[in-house]
Amino acid sequence: MTWKREDLCGVLNRDYLGKKVAVAGWVKTSRDHGGLIFIDLTDRSGVVQLRFDPEVNQSTHSRAHSVRDGWVIAAEGRVVLRPPESVNPKIATGEVEIEVHEVSILNTSDPLPFSLEDDVETSEEVKLRYRYLDLRRPLMQKNMRLRYDVAKLVRELLDKESFIEIETPFLTRSTPEGARDYLVPSRVNPGEFYALPQSPQLFKQILMVAGFERYFQIVRCFRDEDLRADRQPEHTQIDVEMSFVEEEDVFTLVEGMLATVFEKTRGLQITRPFRRMTYAEALDKYGSDKPDIRFGMELEDLSFLGTDSNFEIFRRIVRSGGVIKGICLPGGATLSRKALDDLRDWATERGVGGLAWILFDKEPRSPIAKFLSPALMKQAGEQAGAHQGDAVFLVGGEQATVCEFLGQLRVHLACVHKLVKKDTFGFVWVVDFPLFERDSNGNLSPVHHPFTSPREEDIELLDANPDQVMARAYDIVVNGEEVGGGSIRIHRRNLEEKVLELLGIGDAEARDKFGFLLDALSYGAPPHGGIAIGLDRLVMLLAGESSLRNVIAFPKTQKAICLLTQAPSSVYKYQLDELHIKIE
Repeated sequence: MTWKREDLCGVLNRDYLGKKVAVAGWVKTSRDHGGLIFIDLTDRSGVVQLRFDPEVNQSTHSRAHSVRDGWVIAAEGRVVLRPPESVNPKIATGEVEIEVHEVSILNTSDPLPFSLEDDVETSEEVKLRYRYLDLRRPLMQKNMRLRYDVAKLVRELLDKESFIEIETPFLTRSTPEGARDYLVPSRVNPGEFYALPQSPQLFKQILMVAGFERYFQIVRCFRDEDLRADRQPEHTQIDVEMSFVEEEDVFTLVEGMLATVFEKTRGLQITRPFRRMTYAEALDKYGSDKPDIRFGMELEDLSFLGTDSNFEIFRRIVRSGGVIKGICLPGGATLSRKALDDLRDWATERGVGGLAWILFDKEPRSPIAKFLSPALMKQAGEQAGAHQGDAVFLVGGEQATVCEFLGQLRVHLACVHKLVKKDTFGFVWVVDFPLFERDSNGNLSPVHHPFTSPREEDIELLDANPDQVMARAYDIVVNGEEVGGGSIRIHRRNLEEKVLELLGIGDAEARDKFGFLLDALSYGAPPHGGIAIGLDRLVMLLAGESSLRNVIAFPKTQKAICLLTQAPSSVYKYQLDELHIKIE
């Protein structure tokens, strides 16, 4: 090969007709049509068709016979129009092809373990094992580019707002922040450990004390917790902290950032300001502190069915302090008996054995109709917002359990019945969280983290009624996903020590675990607050993906295993000896 690549495959079009080009990439497919050979060649920009004609160059045509899928080749030739019958409108280069004059085989490939198409039916385990091949798929290339574009936009936006990016340590000390730490043994300090940061929380607060006032970082964070589709052991967050701000300042910044990102990457205009919803309202109306507001089906209190009806089960629930709640499914009256039985089984799998319903045809129908008068069923329908043709699903029990289940059912029904329009996004701030919650032993624990400030007017309740103290915390939720969370922080040492004391962290333990932060708060810490936006989740939503693994280059499985490198793995004994570690 005496020439080098000068052109990208995916940009060639009619403007290049008659021009000599030089491309290089991977063979996607090869087709021998008797006299002519066609190869689809891909690179990061897209795909173009190569045509090998023996009448143009016999040796090049002969060489093309040996080429297989996955090989790396370079080709030089002239851009020509495809015959009308072979135009491919599905690709950007579909009107043209390259009449190849010279070809060079740069590398061969073993047979590919799966086809590198977007709709390939291959297990996720195989894709992750050969991640370098999976990443060649057009969809994955697009997702990685989207991720880069989002990060670039965020940096540009925050730079214009006078933020500076400051790196914080990966090797730090273990501090209780809500999840389990990943620990790193120290060789030079035997028996002692670093912890990988769950977030830069303490460092960004210290940077406010240091006077930087506006800090951000696109940073890796680590949490050793059980995994799921929207959670990874190492994740990336857009970390922001500001001095001399209140909640509205954070809201304005984040809303502007997200609106710009959605407009620039998806061409969508996002309405501002975003909706605000209290934590209590989110649980009561949506059964979740991550409410999906793109569709209705809000939870309605129908507890009157436990006082005005003859249904003893409902009456007993209400007498014991429980509630009867329901949701309305538009068009649900047409559900078949099997579909209703399947929903009942779905509920049973989630620990709810008492799912009931009312179908609103010409006359209301229900498996518990003999206990409910037509007037009561009509009243339930009206209160739940049902019309003729709709269905209302009912559950009774302890309020938190009922709300949580109906919240899950609401989302399930919306998904099954396609109640959400494509490319719609619902943004909502969830605010007014309690500062504390009780663990299984009745002890106080922070709803967010120990550094969240209580509302100023609630500080006097800390001693007598800590359960009533509200936090200056907020979450930003998009389409039922918590995309970010933050708070106004505690900036006075005596208040921080009081909160730690309520959490059962005495002076000695507080000094041991948080001494450096407490000392910093003693030296003129300004009022400050911030937020962390999950970059992975944000890109997942923008890309229309359902799993974080499709927007992270090298993700882990739900067992926190990297199938590509087979990490974690055992290590040699001498490595453990250097760390003074013995495996029992």
